Amino acid sequence: MKKLLSLLFLIVSFYDLKAQAVYQPYSFQFYQKLSGEVYNPNNRIHSSLKPFFIDDSLLRDKSNLLLSVGLDSTRHSWVSRKLFNEHLLDIKKEDFTVYADFLPDFQIGRDFSGKQNVWLNTRGYQVGGTVGKKFSFYTSGFENQGQFSQYYNNYVNTSKVVPGQSYNRAYGFNAGKTSLDWSYVTATVSYTPIKYLNITAGYDKTFIGDGYRSLLLSDFSSPAPLLKLTANLGNVQYMAMWTSMQDPGANKLSYDAGNRKKGGVFHYLDWNVNNRLSVGFFDSIIWAQTDDTGNKRGFDWGYANPIIFLRPVEASSGSPDNALLGFTAKYKFAKELVAYGQFSLDEFEAKNFFSSSGSSRNKYGWQLGFRGADVFKVEGLNYLLEYNTAKPYTFSSRTRIGNYANYNEPLAHPMGANFRELIGLLNYSYKRFDFSGELMYAKYGLDEAGQNYGKNIFEPYTDAVKATGNYTTQGIRSDLFYVEGRVAYVINPKYNLRLELGGILRRESNSLGKNNTGLITFGLRSSFRNLYTDF
Repeated sequence: MKKLLSLLFLIVSFYDLKAQAVYQPYSFQFYQKLSGEVYNPNNRIHSSLKPFFIDDSLLRDKSNLLLSVGLDSTRHSWVSRKLFNEHLLDIKKEDFTVYADFLPDFQIGRDFSGKQNVWLNTRGYQVGGTVGKKFSFYTSGFENQGQFSQYYNNYVNTSKVVPGQSYNRAYGFNAGKTSLDWSYVTATVSYTPIKYLNITAGYDKTFIGDGYRSLLLSDFSSPAPLLKLTANLGNVQYMAMWTSMQDPGANKLSYDAGNRKKGGVFHYLDWNVNNRLSVGFFDSIIWAQTDDTGNKRGFDWGYANPIIFLRPVEASSGSPDNALLGFTAKYKFAKELVAYGQFSLDEFEAKNFFSSSGSSRNKYGWQLGFRGADVFKVEGLNYLLEYNTAKPYTFSSRTRIGNYANYNEPLAHPMGANFRELIGLLNYSYKRFDFSGELMYAKYGLDEAGQNYGKNIFEPYTDAVKATGNYTTQGIRSDLFYVEGRVAYVINPKYNLRLELGGILRRESNSLGKNNTGLITFGLRSSFRNLYTDF
């Protein structure tokens, strides 16, 4: 790996760069405000790989406008400028820039169904900037305590992880303590030696897709160490990424060894065929750094080449690892109507696949969605309608640690596998006001009497309840309805400081019973990140 990076730096060091890559943390709430530019048929922005670098000439003006919404040039007081328009610290010099902010996230609320109060107490920070014309950096960190609804606590109790963030370190939580305690941190350093190549290293998340969910790689699980190369050559964008992940739920080899480690390598190529049509190809490999008997494997140098198809390399190693292939597509009829989709292939047996035998070895998922920006000629009014499904046992592996997951959470869809989901989102922004709504219905099959029906991707697919005759939602058929609405007033757009009123109605039911949640919250919130509660 060191030789590969040295060669890349040597090749590109002779070139100059006109502008640095400005990192914008991925938040669906903010990114959907860019939809009018991103999905305009008159341009060819690569939209599937996130986070973006918003210094792109096609995004710069819009992003600057969004990050300065409500700017009042007559406001001269230092306090008012820092409160409403500027970063807390903002230094701009010829050779470097630095900004820093305090990021509060304070919420109070009431779960009427569970007859309990809920609250969130988060103190965070962000620091970012550039050095010269080629380096940029960004870091954020949060210390958190909170009390949540029962369905959220059930998830944490099972996974030991606060969704998408970190392990719950609240002592005694499983014994009845209702409040959680956790940390969350990200950090990236970016080097853009030429306008065609960016090299990013750090501790972060990556999202692939044009929808709200991803069946290839999502930002649902916790951040992880990564090294990412992104090349942009006209109509083609190519990403190669290596990550180091953990599996706290796998059997520990010893106390001193800590959590079991796993490696991941991901390739994604996005081709804008023309202004309207884009297609993409994805592949990945997940491997255990030690097997269940303690034999250490470490990094597989066969996966170091950034421009190679991974499946043949994995097969030549005796096929010990978990390979995943994927395809993406997008067609822009107009910025008000964009069709997109994904296909994720975990395993394939042609004989059983085409005979529709329901083999447990045919593991795949797919997505179909429609989205639009500035609909009905109303600027800032955006929608998304999306369908997702995954066959039983998709994303699982022969062993616990080899599955498609990171830190006890799926790398793709939050529901794992053996589900169908329909989701609709509506967003509207007017000056400093943001309005958003979500409606979701899902059905899935849970395991029954200790038998593996295919939803839990942490169970080996070799323990499938049956070899053939499997179907999506088998097991304990469950239905989930989820409705959420939010109204926010943006106090400072630089770090998304806002007053936010939200409400959630959730109903999960099956033959074992019902779990209802009716929740209202109010808070002073900030930062750009996705915190999922719709699972």
